[in-house]
Amino acid sequence: MNLHFFKKSIPTLIFLVVFSIVGIIAFYHILKVDKKLKVYSPSDVNPKLVDPTVKHVRNNHKIADFSLVNQNGKIITNKDYEGKIYIADFFFTRCQTICIVMAYNMGELQEYYKNDDDIMFLSHSVTPVMDSVPVLKEYAIKKGVVDKKWNVTTGPKKHIYDLARKSYFAVLDEGEGDENDFIHTEQFVLIDKERRIRGFYDGTKKEDMEKVKNDIKLLKVEYAED
Repeated sequence: MNLHFFKKSIPTLIFLVVFSIVGIIAFYHILKVDKKLKVYSPSDVNPKLVDPTVKHVRNNHKIADFSLVNQNGKIITNKDYEGKIYIADFFFTRCQTICIVMAYNMGELQEYYKNDDDIMFLSHSVTPVMDSVPVLKEYAIKKGVVDKKWNVTTGPKKHIYDLARKSYFAVLDEGEGDENDFIHTEQFVLIDKERRIRGFYDGTKKEDMEKVKNDIKLLKVEYAED
């Protein structure tokens, strides 16, 4: 009797096992999707941080082409960051407030990723006239900048301002990038290998640096699965 009952139960048991496996796989995929980093477009960001010319863009936003000069006098373009994950910020060498903490935190991240060729850093001077190449070089040496990892750059102020407002969404809508305008922001911006924004962080906060590291882990998993 028990043996007969057991034989009748086998199909039910098999069904329950298969159903459980399918359910676990489905649940895993749901969790995996939830853990993917958001891809930011202008419409996802505080409108005050977005230039009016790109506010209408709802998807496929990418960092615009750029051409800047780094601490070694080398021209740096988006080609130098092709296929890389990078963190961008805006600073100036004479800053005695938030930039000090930002530079320290960026340096800590550089040290953390020193052996990871996928990760780079890009800093834009917001006072390019004062931050000449020799000034940037002195600053880079003082901050422990590793040339192959971190470019500390200068360039035309209008170009840098446009990048901040139209590409990185890192500064409030004040001015048009002329000589009287001044960009000052604590924002770190995480950019993926397709030049898309994947995260915003307060560059003065330690807890945000941990979030950067966690988000980069998620981004690397995403690329490993592609």
